[in-house]
Amino acid sequence: MDLDLPDSPSTPPPDPDRSVAVIGGGAVGSTAARDLARWGADVTLFERDAVGAGATGRAAGIVYDAFAEDLDAVVAARALDRFRELSGTGEFELTDRPYVWFAREGDDRNAEAIREQVPRMRANGREVDILSADELAERWPTLRADDVAVAAVAESAGTTTPATYAAATAELAEADGATIETGTAARIETDPVAVRTGDEGGDTDARQFDAVLVAAGARTPGLLADPGIELACEAYRVQALTVGVGTEDDEQRDRAAALPSFYDATGGYYARPKGDELLAGDGTEPVPADPDDWDAESDAWFREDVLEHLSGRVGGVESTASDAWAGLCTATPDRDPLVGELESGLFVATGFHGHGFMRAPAIGELVARQLCGADGVAPFDPTRFDGREEFEIVEGMALDGD
Repeated sequence: MDLDLPDSPSTPPPDPDRSVAVIGGGAVGSTAARDLARWGADVTLFERDAVGAGATGRAAGIVYDAFAEDLDAVVAARALDRFRELSGTGEFELTDRPYVWFAREGDDRNAEAIREQVPRMRANGREVDILSADELAERWPTLRADDVAVAAVAESAGTTTPATYAAATAELAEADGATIETGTAARIETDPVAVRTGDEGGDTDARQFDAVLVAAGARTPGLLADPGIELACEAYRVQALTVGVGTEDDEQRDRAAALPSFYDATGGYYARPKGDELLAGDGTEPVPADPDDWDAESDAWFREDVLEHLSGRVGGVESTASDAWAGLCTATPDRDPLVGELESGLFVATGFHGHGFMRAPAIGELVARQLCGADGVAPFDPTRFDGREEFEIVEGMALDGD
């Protein structure tokens, strides 16, 4: 699918001479602010905490372009290209690392999904191959494969520390003239679009803009509810941990560091090397979470479950996590994000089902271009729902949605 993007992100859109407020200093918001600023827009980014401190700072940092749907594949490929171009800026570094996903013996549903998706990914130009258990074991001997029915590997993939990406893009935006206001809670007004800062009861004057982009993660629906706009988006809780590998065995630790990122579809968890540790995640709670009242600590059942999975998959995994946490993702009724104009001058970017960071460089550019007169992406149009839909939250990693 053609997104009608120019070859270079530096190429300006039709009408960049605008005043724009971006609410949310995560990966999407900071990307949009950077692009808008270098195109010549007058940009102010509002972040209630620190840049990259929200969902971006709690993300896994796994990026890949292996998607079976053509639109998802094109967006992810653009994002990965931009990650690579930025790598080495500030503290941001992208490490090339293959991404593997597999189904175990007896898990016919996920095995069939892998076999069906890989040809579609290849048709989209993705560098993806099917692997047998023996091929998987030969390439990564440290990763147990004797119970694997089928695996796939995406060669064009990598890992990073997400908060460093948001910081790097925000710094570039500021260097190009954007104003970055951290520690600043922002609220929206419409007709005309404006932003107020500070807590209710201690309001500043409304600051008017030509356009406002709300890219505040799980807080986005609440910010839009204040001016009476309903959004078909729900927050849900996810969890992750880090655990040491081969603490007393240098060779074992080095082999673990050379592992790919991987997703065990049967077990429902993912893992990636992070220094001399593994970062792993699971623990999705497919029920709505309150962005103002949720538990940022991990659950004991989650830690026990994931550590058990890892100890049976990778040799030398420690028995206790070195760190563990929870975060919030956002879901939509059809699993496509909400990206674009809600009403005159008011734009949104949310609803990424856990794939927001890996697509942020492309999504931020897409919505920034739309803010400046370019066309939007019809399947992502946020007005395709009326905001009152009831829907089940579906985990973003599930293979039936890739």
